[in-house]
This record gives sequence, C-alpha cells and structure tokens, in this order.
Amino acid sequence: MNEKIQIQNLDLYYGNFQALNGINFSIGEKAITALIGPSGCGKSTFLRVLNRMNDLIPSVRIEGHVLMDKKNINDKSVDVAELRKKVGMVFQKPNPFPMSIFDNVAYGPRIHGIKEKGKLEEIVEQSLKLAVLWDEVKDRLNSGALGLSGGQQQRLCIARVLSVEPEVLLMDEPTSALDPISTLKVEELAQELKKRFTIIMVTHNMQQAARISDSTAFFLNGEMVEYGKTDLIFTKPHDKRTEDYITGRFG
Repeated sequence: MNEKIQIQNLDLYYGNFQALNGINFSIGEKAITALIGPSGCGKSTFLRVLNRMNDLIPSVRIEGHVLMDKKNINDKSVDVAELRKKVGMVFQKPNPFPMSIFDNVAYGPRIHGIKEKGKLEEIVEQSLKLAVLWDEVKDRLNSGALGLSGGQQQRLCIARVLSVEPEVLLMDEPTSALDPISTLKVEELAQELKKRFTIIMVTHNMQQAARISDSTAFFLNGEMVEYGKTDLIFTKPHDKRTEDYITGRFG
C-alpha cells in the first residue's frame, strides 16, 4: 500500500498541556484508517493536525513532522487554504449552510473561482452522485438544505467536501448523531469513496471500525499505543491496553 501521510515524532501542546505525545505512523493511500480510543485521548486533535485546523487555536504548539506526499504540511511555504481544499473534513454533527442544496455543494467551487453556471451544475451533480444523494434530491436542488433528514444532511456535507476534489477525507465521528439506517448509508458510502480518496475516521463505535476500516490506530492519553491492520488489531492486539479497550474493560 502506498503511503499518503507520514507522521514523525509529532507532539502537540495546548499551552503547557501536552495533548499528543510522540506520534509516529504512516497512513496508506486510498484506504480507510480508523482512529479509536476513549474520549479525550487525542483522536480529534490528531485529525485536526492533518488540515491545520489547530492553527485557529492561539495556544497550540506543534513539534515534529507531518508529511503529505512527502511534503511537510506545517512548512511556512504551505498555503493553508490550498491544504484544506486537498484535505476535506466532515464533522460529528451535520452542518449544512442555511442555503439551498445546490448552493451548499457549489459553495467551495465558487470560492475557488468557478463561476460558470454549466460547470457548477456539473460539479454539483457529480458530487451529489458520489455522495449517493443525487437521486433523493435532484428534483429539489433549490430547496433549503436544512429541510433534509439528518442522514441526508451528513451526505450533503460529504458532497460539499467532495466538490473541491480533495485527496484526503477526514471524518470526525461522522455517524454518531445518526440513526442506524443513516449510519449504514454513510458507512457504505465511505467504502465506495475509498476507491478514490484516503479516508481517516475517528469513531467511538468499535463495530464500525471493525466493519469498514483497513487499518486501525488506538490512541490513549495522547499517545498512539498500537497501529496495524484492523483485523489483527481486533483479534491479536500486541498491547494489553489495546486488548482491554477493545474488549470493553475500560473506555
């Protein structure tokens, strides 16, 4: 498997508090990597390192290297807007903009300078098809996005991310606010999208990680305890702490 992202000796501090400690691993291209671990163990903080969302917090300090396609994303020469186009993010709660379904998906391409109506229509259709939402909304593209169900809103947010042609998709517990049927749709969608994108997903749901990810990283107290192929992490973990977490002894 080709490596898309390499993490080398990553430390992250909020002021004097160290939230991530000595993280080292590589994330494969066009695969789903699950990040598991108890609340507050650093999973979401780590995810936000990958698109530099932590830059928005004044007290944050990062040491070590995060290489994407062998380039350090924290280098001063990196255009953060360009990085966030390449590394899209889907959040825990669906957060569509209070505008039409069409305008939600066209928002990113417009920001990046695409104004031509025909081109925008093509991007919107393609992104909604990729997010397996087109057939459900194609007759009401001008309706407000907030009128969609929770599961549809989350797939719309995925379509919005896909509209700017990212390479990496970050998903921070993308199904935790959804019902089981919508959850299944998002999981099936992720399985389909990994053919084209590198997906990194934080999940509290062990069964979800086991079902859909290729590799799993277990975080605990800001450290990455264990990383490997998902089936091995779940059946033959090397570290007792991983085993204890997976079998529900803590967490």
